[in-house]
Amino acid sequence: MKNNFLKYWYKLFDKQAYLDFKNTSRTELTIKLFKSKYEEQIYQIQKKIKNQKKISFLHSGHIGDIINTLPVIKEIAKTHLCELYINIDKPLEVYHHAHQAGNVYINKKIYEMLLPLLQSQKYIDKVNVYTNQSIDINFDLVRDLPINLLFDNLRYGSLIAGVQPDISQAYLNVEPHPSIVNKIVILRSLRYQNQFINYKFIENYKDTLFVGTKDEYNELKKEIKNMEFYDCKDFLEMTQIIKAGRFFVGNSSLGIDLAEAVKSPRLLEACPGFPARQIHGLDAYDFYFQPHFEKFFKILDQKT
Repeated sequence: MKNNFLKYWYKLFDKQAYLDFKNTSRTELTIKLFKSKYEEQIYQIQKKIKNQKKISFLHSGHIGDIINTLPVIKEIAKTHLCELYINIDKPLEVYHHAHQAGNVYINKKIYEMLLPLLQSQKYIDKVNVYTNQSIDINFDLVRDLPINLLFDNLRYGSLIAGVQPDISQAYLNVEPHPSIVNKIVILRSLRYQNQFINYKFIENYKDTLFVGTKDEYNELKKEIKNMEFYDCKDFLEMTQIIKAGRFFVGNSSLGIDLAEAVKSPRLLEACPGFPARQIHGLDAYDFYFQPHFEKFFKILDQKT
């Protein structure tokens, strides 16, 4: 009651005190929530990593977010057996424009496209659908914590597990595609597009190949009329094509997540509205504006 009185008093008579009061109240609320619901879970994760020889992980998607936890799993796998469980058909809390899985984070079809890639990684002992198995590290926790997710999404898994892998090094191991090689590989999703740029200049280059969905291809084909399309049978093949390509270009989507994971030369169309995707390591560039896009594209073209 006293706090409510102070809030309204400050609001009417002291604007600065009102703003300070609101800030303090928000901070106190997040501390209370964290301590009551999540702090013990964070401590338990550290104990399990220290005391167990086998660690199980849970993730409910998105696809790129699953890929982005792999550096942590790979690091823990140096000393543990690692099992990854994917929770399919978890409903989205909010609407996502042009989301490939509809109103869920990941559906069965997308899981089955992702499975061959995950199973090809020797540091993951088992991959399966989640059906109430015992879980040691729940990566979904990052979306429940009272924190802002507008930071490097490749670090989401590190935040939960308390493990800091070297993300400048590759964490997906695949062989290059045997026949689709030396392409400029492109995947621009309909989400997270940068409104300040266009891809029209790429029409001046040869051997451009789009590896996303047909809807995404048809949209970008309006700007790159000589761009070819390839329908990947699964995400393992998509990764192999990216690995065998000259370099990769795309926005914040599965394509850049895979290019980052294998450390192919890559160019990220950064999203001003949601800048959570970052890039790390050699031959990696990002941009917000058209002249930088064209400059970095030319640099990668000349390097490769």
